[in-house]
Amino acid sequence: MNVEKILAIAGKPGLFELKLQTRSGFLAESLLDGKKITVGLSSNVSLLSEISMYTYTEEKPLVEIMRAIAIKEDEGPTSVSHKEDNTKLIAYFQEILPDYDADRVYASDIKKLLNWYNILQAKGMVSKEEPKVESADAIKEQVVEEVKAKKQASPKTKK
Repeated sequence: MNVEKILAIAGKPGLFELKLQTRSGFLAESLLDGKKITVGLSSNVSLLSEISMYTYTEEKPLVEIMRAIAIKEDEGPTSVSHKEDNTKLIAYFQEILPDYDADRVYASDIKKLLNWYNILQAKGMVSKEEPKVESADAIKEQVVEEVKAKKQASPKTKK
């Protein structure tokens, strides 16, 4: 599941995909209806990859929780709607994340998570697969190779 460019914008329903950066902000496309909007730098924007939920032991990244939902639902939509009553939502969420901190994770957070999961699922962006984490050495080698390739592609001319 790659949510590197997926945004949640305060005051706007649904999720957005980052399309391009501008001087005054950026352009984002709604995953709900495909409309493009410009978002100023003063807007409260969160990357899904940076959002976590509280457990009693640590903060669990949203991507890992969505992966757990994808495993439970076999990559399908959630069996519980985000519009259900709070007791059903909490019971469902306890199956997904049994050690979540009930004092700091509210029913409204669970509703938002399930709604976001269903939006991403409808776009085919959820996966049961373990995210690939590259080692620092592999990333370093890749960057070195890219730099070498750029130097060879654009030789400097002498004056």
